[in-house]
Amino acid sequence: MFAASALLLVLFVVVELRADAPLLDLSLFRKPSFTGATIVAFALGASIFSMFLYITLFFQNVLGFSPFEAGLRSLPVTGPILFVSPLSGRLTARVPVRLLLGTGLAFVTVGLLMMGHLSDSSGWTALLPGQILAGIGIGLATPGLASTAVGVVAPRLSGMASGANNTARQLGLATGIAGLGSIFQSKIESTLTPLAAGTSASSHVHELSRAVASGGTGRALQAVPPAERGRTSTKAAFRAYFARRYPCPVKA
Repeated sequence: MFAASALLLVLFVVVELRADAPLLDLSLFRKPSFTGATIVAFALGASIFSMFLYITLFFQNVLGFSPFEAGLRSLPVTGPILFVSPLSGRLTARVPVRLLLGTGLAFVTVGLLMMGHLSDSSGWTALLPGQILAGIGIGLATPGLASTAVGVVAPRLSGMASGANNTARQLGLATGIAGLGSIFQSKIESTLTPLAAGTSASSHVHELSRAVASGGTGRALQAVPPAERGRTSTKAAFRAYFARRYPCPVKA
């Protein structure tokens, strides 16, 4: 599949270079501002926007919040975006856009780093500082992305430029979720393996890890005999992923 994807990507480039009316005019990438905005859009999608999925799983599957309660605890991210984005939009006419984009990415980076050190006893407030900083970063970068993507190309190509920028964000999101998901499942499986050793659940570790990584903790536990469910700690696996270490077993 990787080989086929690489081949199709090469064919796409060849076709677009030869077409009279290309779907994506590759000459747009000769403009450093457009290329930079595309990279930033991809980076945001692959980093903080991809993490939203796993933060939600942490809220619901580890901390036991309902979907509504988990949504409320995501407001520290969305709140700063609502307040910072209008300010950043006004600043695009006064300061270099690259400064806003770079500062926004810096805030997101620091926010992600601050969210990466949870312990076994961490509650949702442990993510709060990182959520706020990430929200500020998104608010700073997003208005500049839109204005840069369409502002550096000819008016007739503005729709194409905007579409390419949005596509870069979606590609980043898909790539980030896939990459983080692979790490997540691997971490869960390596954590569950010693916890399930010596139990009948040991033969179901791969299925458990795959189900837990996709958010189906309840469905995962159905694959484990009832007598062993308390010993197979899916929550411990979740915390191992976020805490970046092997925690003490806790009952699921």
